[in-house]
This record gives sequence, C-alpha cells and structure tokens, in this order.
Amino acid sequence: MASNPTPPAEPQDSPDAYVGLDAQGAERLARQRGWSTVRALPPGTIITMEYRVGRLNFEVRDGRVARAWKG
Repeated sequence: MASNPTPPAEPQDSPDAYVGLDAQGAERLARQRGWSTVRALPPGTIITMEYRVGRLNFEVRDGRVARAWKG
C-alpha cells in the first residue's frame, strides 16, 4: 500500500507583510518567496473554504493588498 503524500512545506512568510503593497508587486514578491499559488481577489468575492498548502490569497482594493491569508 502506498503511503500518504507529504505536502510541501509552506514558505516561512507572514501574510501580514503583504498588506499595503501594490497587488502586482505583492504577487511577484510572494512567488519569489516560494508561494506556489498566489490569488488576488476583489472585496466580497465568494470563495470556497478548502485549505490549499502553498496558496496565498490577497484581497485587493484600489490596486493594493487590503488583506492576505494562507490557504
């Protein structure tokens, strides 16, 4: 029987560090720091609540990151 896969480790990076940055620069920085998926969302976007290892979410208002969270 095959063993369960081990998910890759997430970057040791605080999502709070992206708040206030312009969205394009924040996405570029997140990818440089090792996030495999970066997703920018407008305020109020309806999303599913599944957690994805390696994904960083940004809520973007007026071109700037207003909130950031993992998963």
